[in-house]
Amino acid sequence: MTLVKVNNNLGKTFDGMMKDIFNEFPTNLSKSFREDVLNFPPVNIIERTDSFSVEMAAPGFEKTDFTVKLEGNILTISSKKREEVKEETGKLLRREFTYRAFKRSFTIDEKIDAENIAAKYENGVLKLELPKKEPAKAAVKDISIL
Repeated sequence: MTLVKVNNNLGKTFDGMMKDIFNEFPTNLSKSFREDVLNFPPVNIIERTDSFSVEMAAPGFEKTDFTVKLEGNILTISSKKREEVKEETGKLLRREFTYRAFKRSFTIDEKIDAENIAAKYENGVLKLELPKKEPAKAAVKDISIL
């Protein structure tokens, strides 16, 4: 005999349901709003001891579709998919494949070595490495006693 336990959430308290609504709803809403309405691809930012890593999920693009610019302290990543017009002999019944343009900007601080930022695109992920500057060491100064 096998016992199957069903979790139908009918036994949740009112307090538990309110916590679920207010904790999960804004996260889910903002993600779909950001990706569907504003066309922002999702980004991961990872801090390491010597650099920051920015990973942006952008499948279906090629590296020539991206533009990465640093103006002052604003790092801007943008893309516009160049669509080719093809002559089709068949009748298109439904088209769900679309390619959208996007633009994301990030403010970087003085800790980043702007001259050595590197980017590469592989397997649908754009990866940027933002190396940190070496911390300035305090100069040792001998002070003579008069």
